[in-house]
Amino acid sequence: MVTKSVQDEIASLRRELERHNRLYYVEAAPEISDRDFDRMMRRLQELEAEHPEFDSEDSPSRKVGGDPIDGFQTVEHRVPMLSIENLFEEREVIDWDAGLQKLLNTDRPDYSVEYKIDGVGLSLIYENGRLVRGVTRGNGQTGDDITSNARVVGGVPLRLDCDSPPPVLEIRGEVIIHGENFSAFQAAQVARNKDPFRNPRNAAAGALKLLDPKQTRERRLRFLAHGIGYVDGIHWDSWHAFLDVIRRMGIPVTPRVTRAQGIRQLLQAVSEMIDGVPELPFEVDGVVIKLDRPEHREQLGTTSKSPRWVRAYKWERYEAETAVRDISIQIGKTGALTPVAELAPVEIDGTMVSRASLHNRDELNRLGVMIGDSVVVEKAGRIIPHVLRVNTAARTGSEVPFTFPDTCPECETVTCQEEDGVYIRCPNPQCPAQLRESIIFFASRSAMDIDGLGEKLVELLLDKCLIDSLPSLYRLAQQRDRLTGLDRMGEKSVDLLLAGIAASKDQPLWRLLTGMNIRHVGQNNAQVLETAFGTMDAIASRSVEQLAEIDEIGPIIAKSVHSFFSSNYGRQLVAEFRALGLNQGAPARSSEKKTVEGVLAGQTVVVTGTLESLSRDKAKQLIRDHGGNSAGMVSKQTDYVVAGEKAGSKLMKAQELGITVLTEAEFLALLERRKRGRH
Repeated sequence: MVTKSVQDEIASLRRELERHNRLYYVEAAPEISDRDFDRMMRRLQELEAEHPEFDSEDSPSRKVGGDPIDGFQTVEHRVPMLSIENLFEEREVIDWDAGLQKLLNTDRPDYSVEYKIDGVGLSLIYENGRLVRGVTRGNGQTGDDITSNARVVGGVPLRLDCDSPPPVLEIRGEVIIHGENFSAFQAAQVARNKDPFRNPRNAAAGALKLLDPKQTRERRLRFLAHGIGYVDGIHWDSWHAFLDVIRRMGIPVTPRVTRAQGIRQLLQAVSEMIDGVPELPFEVDGVVIKLDRPEHREQLGTTSKSPRWVRAYKWERYEAETAVRDISIQIGKTGALTPVAELAPVEIDGTMVSRASLHNRDELNRLGVMIGDSVVVEKAGRIIPHVLRVNTAARTGSEVPFTFPDTCPECETVTCQEEDGVYIRCPNPQCPAQLRESIIFFASRSAMDIDGLGEKLVELLLDKCLIDSLPSLYRLAQQRDRLTGLDRMGEKSVDLLLAGIAASKDQPLWRLLTGMNIRHVGQNNAQVLETAFGTMDAIASRSVEQLAEIDEIGPIIAKSVHSFFSSNYGRQLVAEFRALGLNQGAPARSSEKKTVEGVLAGQTVVVTGTLESLSRDKAKQLIRDHGGNSAGMVSKQTDYVVAGEKAGSKLMKAQELGITVLTEAEFLALLERRKRGRH
């Protein structure tokens, strides 16, 4: 057996450590433990110390920290780090969009929406793929050169992972500390008889100004990219595509970036991102809305203070510390088991808070909340109160871990974890808790908007066995005498309730679809389905592939919709609603389609991989402009697959089915050839 040379072992260790760094910080999918990583790092450091002839500036060992420095130099930003104008009300977002429509001469601007991370601004400058400088934001015009500290920040690659790096690439982002790491650091501060920091941002800011990089590394900082400064040799067609490019280079980017077209999708995206805030492992104070296309950004330009093409939709944040008295389980309308912290009541922003959702088992474990813990609770804008972090420094040893139940607390059915998901669910559709929550949601303004049917009344009707399903609401008119006998339900109240229920029969189909509690189908997706297919029967009869071909639906939602309508419960529910006279929609009018005259008329095309000259969105728009259907999933009905670099499972599926695969050049040539043939 041939023993590897020292140089080979060093090279191998560097590659493996870089790979594991990327898995941990960029992909969020670590393969080894921290202990195993540290063991590999120590081995590399030993070999490098014994063989300085193999030294390298971009070795992963350099992220451990170098010698202390004397101080920081002030440097000028080649492109100023400007501030962002703030919006605080939804009406302001709508007005801003209306102004952009006029300026850009479009009724549906393309947006990118991302979280506004409450961290410390940092600029990273790469030359020919190597990190040469890290600079703080400073006053926006100048900042401090903190390269020695930037090198030890988690997720900052010392060398970009690409074969042909641009000559200059300046990436801007935020330095943060995850909540769990901040709690551990605070406990260490108290143990050293030092004052704890007020919040993670202050701790991160202080860490970047330390003169000893080894001390900076101890705070376990992380970097998330969200912008660019001066660049040379790199071009992009959409911001979303650019983030994909730098992510492939090994740079971690702000998570859950969402694209939206037009104000309706924008407001929906903002709402969904706000709902997801409590599950983030770091702190945010808003969402950032950016124009997605570079030509639109260039058209609008900047003022002396801020770009015109971006706004921050912000909210005020308020915090308080209190004790966890207990942890309970709440069953949602989809059967999800949600752990809830029962708190010692505490006032936050003028409101008494006594409960806070812990969201799911993974989030409970991430936070490490125990009964008896002291926790920091946040209330911000429309976000429900949530636990930010545990004050581990306040633990006394009397705290009790919470054991997540294996059976539903309401019906004792054995629970199951959703496939490729984080939620634990009760699979029993007749679970009393699910029934209660599903009826409350069905009657809400988000769904059927039934006047007079609120949460308390739903609970009373269930308690008196007057309803036992969604369709049973429409049979309440047959039990009028029993209704008038209920507490606080006189003749007038009963008449109003029954009138509201009867009127809801005429609600549009999308509201009924929303209220039917199909997983992944909210108001927006329900409207997309109604527009595409028209009627309940048309939706129910479609295959997964046919559903997935609709823009904004895709394979996950398609699978959920098809599964619902294929189930006994779904079929029975549809039949009962039809028999009760609820609106089932109207056939989609094919005459309204504008694509029948295009050179791709009647053709279904799927785009996969990274194209050279076209963004994914532009390619899809070309397909639609030429009369084709841009689908998100490959099926037997697919006519062409346009495949770029790093095309994956969709390309394999096309090859299996014998579908014609085109390169980008072949796709463009096909459009041009057919166009000429029509004249």
